[in-house]
Amino acid sequence: MELAERFFTEHKDPELKEQRLRMKTEEGPLAKLFANLKREGRKALAPFVTAGDPNCETTLAVIEALDRAGASLCELGVPYSDPIADGAVIQSSYTRALAAGFTLEKLFALVRLASARVKMPILAMVSYSIIYRRGIDRFVADAKACGMAGLVVPDLPLEESDQLDQACRSAGLALVRLVTPTTPPARAEEIARRATGFLYCVAVAGVTGARTDLPAGLLERIEWLRTKTEVPILVGFGISTPEQVQAVTAVADGAIVGSALVRHLEGFSDPHHAAPAAQATLLKNLEETVGRLAAATG
Repeated sequence: MELAERFFTEHKDPELKEQRLRMKTEEGPLAKLFANLKREGRKALAPFVTAGDPNCETTLAVIEALDRAGASLCELGVPYSDPIADGAVIQSSYTRALAAGFTLEKLFALVRLASARVKMPILAMVSYSIIYRRGIDRFVADAKACGMAGLVVPDLPLEESDQLDQACRSAGLALVRLVTPTTPPARAEEIARRATGFLYCVAVAGVTGARTDLPAGLLERIEWLRTKTEVPILVGFGISTPEQVQAVTAVADGAIVGSALVRHLEGFSDPHHAAPAAQATLLKNLEETVGRLAAATG
């Protein structure tokens, strides 16, 4: 269809435009990843790590280690001075990265390097205020250009998400939305319907951080959400052990592990671990930890 003809057709039929934009995200790297996992009978492991802690060179090495260990995708936390549901471990990590001079330009340069070296998709978990300040269209264009597969924006209200949603769909980027234990059912249903890439099911009320047990009713909530969306469902917040990953992925399509891995990053800032051999040991330990978590997904 010629561009002009498509414009007038879509102007008369907004649903046609919505369908075209949805197709762009359905053909993206996340859609291909989950299709491959489903075909192979496996579930996803999505590690979360902070960008720039303690520096971008280390983050790049960490991303490569995650990929070697069998991670399905990587959620890259964008440091922010005002934490959003982040526990002490991730707050401290953000503080270290910002103190070291982390910037958005460094983020995009880092992802550009990483996406050329690893096979797993990379997403950014980023505050909407950072996106808004840079400019929605500019941020999305920069994210697409550097090779990001999508954005996770935990503080973006559903009612204010249309502009970013449209920009992401046009660029073929996923806009991952979050549902929490306190989200009212009608609102959770609408969030689930509008999610692209995957739906982020927050396991616990409160902030991020490792827990010893999964909350009661979580598996039932995942089953209910599955009836409300066509995208995969990944569970995060409080997931830290292979046993928890195994339990969650018996129902969900994947598990997100954050604080338990970000804690490994603390060692890279320790002066006692400054020597190359010590840094290599830290990377090996992290890779082995992620390998055990990935194996638990089946």
